[in-house]
Amino acid sequence: MPGSIAGISTPVEDIAAADAPSVSTLAENARPLVLRGIAKHWALTHHAQDSSAAAANYLKPFYNGRPSMIYRASSSIQGRYFYSENAAALNYESVLEKVDGFLDELVTAPDDLSLYMASAPLDKFFPGMKAEVEFSETPQLIPDAKYDPLVSLWVGNRSLASCHFDNMENIACCVSGRRRVVVLPPEQIANLYPGPVERTPGGQVISMVDFHNPDLARFPRFEEAMKHAQIAELEPGDGIFIPSMWWHQVEGLSDFNILVNYWWSQAPTYLGNGMTSLFHAMLAIRDRPEREKAAFKALFDYYVFGDADMPAGHIPDAGKGMLGELDELKARRLRALIINQLNK
Repeated sequence: MPGSIAGISTPVEDIAAADAPSVSTLAENARPLVLRGIAKHWALTHHAQDSSAAAANYLKPFYNGRPSMIYRASSSIQGRYFYSENAAALNYESVLEKVDGFLDELVTAPDDLSLYMASAPLDKFFPGMKAEVEFSETPQLIPDAKYDPLVSLWVGNRSLASCHFDNMENIACCVSGRRRVVVLPPEQIANLYPGPVERTPGGQVISMVDFHNPDLARFPRFEEAMKHAQIAELEPGDGIFIPSMWWHQVEGLSDFNILVNYWWSQAPTYLGNGMTSLFHAMLAIRDRPEREKAAFKALFDYYVFGDADMPAGHIPDAGKGMLGELDELKARRLRALIINQLNK
């Protein structure tokens, strides 16, 4: 895998984790930030510095025996878990395997084998481990429990998670090996040429552009995206805050890599998933006549993207219903209304 990404040189802002603002301020600022040393005190980080075998042996006692999805491929993919040439299939195999056996294999994996376990929630596979990866030296960076942060483990040899976005805030911590991260703001979506939405390597739509060798004849707008990209390299113990909806590509640069990440949302837990709304809009609106699409755009601007107080401002409080501020009960009623509409 190439050692750098041509055309992307603007660094992500860098700060010592101890000097970082609160996690709520990070989310409000909505800018990526490298957090040096955020995980340097973890026992897992120290074991990983000894050897990959020591890191694997540290993880095993926490493992509960549940099989996890493991990605397997030949080294010909160069760690880039992606599509076949015609984008009709993926370029790797996904299999359910026991994690302890996977770890043993990974430690001694031959050079012609690419292995990756992505996003394994600690509560599901490594109960008891979450307390071992808390930000005890930087408590201001611990996501509030009311947002129910999801803590996950990522393990593999050289890997590349193609550029994608998540609709959650993210603190990703490099524990073993080195990581390279490229981030881009949400408005660059058209310049990143997203791929299929129903078949994706990791559950999220990804950019079809090979950042290391971009085909600018096929993807000419990517040249503009590179002007807005930022890049960071993480050593073991370092982390990076990636704001919700920001596009990011993450590479594991070593023969043995471990990453632990915290995902959470600042939105109330009773709200629906925005991607579900997007998919339904594709079904219900995208292929309508242009005049109807323009009318629906005005409706969305009025009810969703505009001033939240305007649609209900002229309605008495008792009659506002769903147009008033949502709470858990209203969210349930709105969800039931949507389900009833879909079932017609």
